[in-house]
Amino acid sequence: MDLTHAHLVLNHVPVLGTLAGIVLLIAGMGLRSADLKRAGLAGLLVAALAAVPVYLTGEPAEETVESLAGVSKAVVEAHESSGKLSLMAIGLLGVVSAAALLASRRAAGPPAALTSAVLIGSVAVGGLMVRTANLGGQIRHSEIRSVPASATGGGAPAPETHAQTEDEEHEHRRH
Repeated sequence: MDLTHAHLVLNHVPVLGTLAGIVLLIAGMGLRSADLKRAGLAGLLVAALAAVPVYLTGEPAEETVESLAGVSKAVVEAHESSGKLSLMAIGLLGVVSAAALLASRRAAGPPAALTSAVLIGSVAVGGLMVRTANLGGQIRHSEIRSVPASATGGGAPAPETHAQTEDEEHEHRRH
């Protein structure tokens, strides 16, 4: 397995881990279960740790795909920027989740205020992670890009045509 393949395999862990952490925190709060809250916090911590190798394998993955037909430089750059923001956000969330887990060792469960703060933060981070994943998917899946096929003359566009359209739109927005 090369670094590009590792990026494609690992990138699901922070996204799904964040979503699972959210579900477990909500369940733990609703059921007043310290164990479910701890599981949610642990899931968020694992998601944060997994985000590091995902980010570090992003640059080698970019080098692999940047010269392929149909790959839009604008989409790759948007994914990379979103990835940086997501890494910082989930890193902070991981630190706060670890603090809540440590605090829960001395008490009957994680502090309610800290758990609530983590839940709010995890929803925001989850949104960032989903956005980053969607942008990453657009790199090789033209069917989910924002420019519909009908805007390029019907049917599925040729990859080169679609890449030109996106680059032209990006340039147009700058002016």
